[in-house]
Order: sequence, then structure tokens, then C-alpha cells
Amino acid sequence: MELLATLIAIGLVLGAILTGCAYLILLERKLSAWMQDRIGPNRVGPFGLLQPLADGLKFIFKEEIVPGQVDRFLFVVAPCVSVFTSLLAFSVVPFGPVGTSASGFPDWLRFIIAPQVDIGLVFIFAITSLAVYGIIMGGWASNNKYSVLGAMRSSAQVVSYEIPLGLSVLGVALLSGSLNLEEIMNQQATAGILGWNIWVQPLACLIFFLSALAESNRLPFDLSECEQELVGGFHTEYSGMKFAMFFLGEYTHVVTISFLVSILYFGGWHFPWIATADSAFTGAWIVKIMVLMSKVLACIVFIMLLRWTLPRFRFDQLMGLAWKVLIPLAMANVVATMVVLQYGWSPAWLGLFSIGLFVAAGVISIEAGTTRRVTSH
Repeated sequence: MELLATLIAIGLVLGAILTGCAYLILLERKLSAWMQDRIGPNRVGPFGLLQPLADGLKFIFKEEIVPGQVDRFLFVVAPCVSVFTSLLAFSVVPFGPVGTSASGFPDWLRFIIAPQVDIGLVFIFAITSLAVYGIIMGGWASNNKYSVLGAMRSSAQVVSYEIPLGLSVLGVALLSGSLNLEEIMNQQATAGILGWNIWVQPLACLIFFLSALAESNRLPFDLSECEQELVGGFHTEYSGMKFAMFFLGEYTHVVTISFLVSILYFGGWHFPWIATADSAFTGAWIVKIMVLMSKVLACIVFIMLLRWTLPRFRFDQLMGLAWKVLIPLAMANVVATMVVLQYGWSPAWLGLFSIGLFVAAGVISIEAGTTRRVTSH
């Protein structure tokens, strides 16, 4: 029964991710068209809903060109590494109520592939950090100067932003006393809406979100595939299904980010009066899944809107943001959390500290920018 439950969970997750990513691409194309006052894809099927199917068939039948100068082995392995590492991270991500009682919950179905992994957060960071190897191998194997530059940018970017990414979740781990995503989510649900970590770790949430965007190469942090400078960066020489696998890896990473933001800071499946730890009505587990998925979808849409709103950073600005801003703020947040827990103060002080630290950082940045402009004149 345990093996059957695992296989069912793997099948559901893979099917949902592959189908979801296809339609998330359609959603982003529709959103970008709406923001730019145009129509977007609408020819294939009613309202363009079959466009993902047409795109998938195009990728399958598209000729895959492998340039003569590439390292063939690494050229083929690179997209496989990117998509495999992105999908593997979902093995410890709960996508529904885990370890809670809900009326009508089927015993044979569980909402996580690998339950009770006590180092779930560490596992996710370890696996997703390996995705950069696919980009580096793809850029290096292409034997193209634009691809190599994109791979070098990506390696520096990922190594830099992994530091604030890891530091930002330490506060949550200290407050909950666990690295298990199921435990973190259940603790917030038990405490109610005021127990969501966003209220006591708002600065950590912002740092985590920005760092995760940079990790996934999404705008305004897509310096590794900057088309204005690098044609396409690390995937310039890729076509057909190999390019599609890189694209799938990136979108899967975006979904992972959205799940983690929802679980770590916004209570996961909990929502007051609708889905609580005490919910016992028939089908309560379905409602909890819908609540979690709604939060995840809202986060994904917000990431898409950012792409079509903010301009791209320069690379020096990107690195400066990590080393001069996010890392010091993340370290200060960790120290503040440790002090509050050591002396038994109310966690509400952490929220006030985060707001004050954020305001101070903004004032310092504005002052530094003003001084720089005056000096340049």
C-alpha cells in the first residue's frame, strides 16, 4: 500500500506539473497581451485554450539542430539536469493537508511524495541549487561566446543569491523548531491567521522571494539569458525539445518558489473560517487543497506581472543587491530572531524590527544614491 501511494503521488504530481506548466505559459502570454493592449494567442481552440497542445506538438516535431562545434554529451545532458533537479524538489513539497484529520479524507491518498522528511527545506535548497549545473554545462558545451557568458553570469548569480535565500528561512526554522515543511504548515494552521509567519518575518519573506526569483532566472533577474545582450544566453544553440526542457525547468522552479512562499509565510492550506485545523466537514481536504493552490496561483501571477512591469537589472546592480543589501538584512533578521527567542520576548517584536530595518535600508539607499549623483556632477 505504501508503494502504491507513492506511485500514485508521483503520477499526480508529474501530470499536474507538466500540464500546469503548459497552461501557465498560456496564462503568461495572455497576461502580457492584456498588459500591452493586444489579444494574445486565440486561434487554437476556444479562447486559445488548446494553444499549449499545439506548442507541445510543435516542439516534438521541430527539427533539433546540434551545431558541429558543441560537446555532444554535455550538450544533451544539460537540459536533462535542469528539468530533473527542478522536478525532484517536489518530492518533499506538500500540496495539501498532511498529517491532519479531515472528514472524507481517503486513507490511500497522501498529498506529498516523501512524507516526514525532517530536513525538507535543506533538501529543496540542495536539489534546486544543482539546477545551475545544467545551465553551466549547456553554456560551456555550446562553445559559443554568448552561451558561455550567460553560463558564467548564472553561476555567479546563483552562488550569490543562495546565501540570502538560506538565511531568510532560518528565522522561520527557529520559530517553528523544524525544517519539515509539513510541520511548519501545520503549526501556522493551528495558531490561526495571526500565526502566519508573514506577520513576524515580513522582511525574511521579501528577501526569500527576491532571492528565489534570482535563483530561477526570472525577470528582472534573467541576466543569464538576456536577449538584448546575449541573444539567448546559455540556450542560444538549443532548439526543439532540448530548449523546451530548459523552459520546463524554469517554470517548474517558479511553481516551487510559489509553493514555498505560500507554505513558509502564508499558512499553506490554512484560511480563516474556510480551511482551519479544526475543519471536519465532508470534503474539507478538497477545500484545503483549493486554498493552497489559490495562494500558489496568486504568487505565480504576481511573478508574471513583475516580468512585464520591471526593467532588467544591470549585472553589477544584481550582484550589489545580493552582497550589499540582501545578505546584511538577512543576517540582521536571523540575529534579531535569535535574540527574541533567547529572551522569550513576543514574536510581534520581530515584525516591528523587520519594518524598521526595511525603512532604514531604504533611507540609506536613497541617501547613497543622492550622494552618488551629487559627486558625479
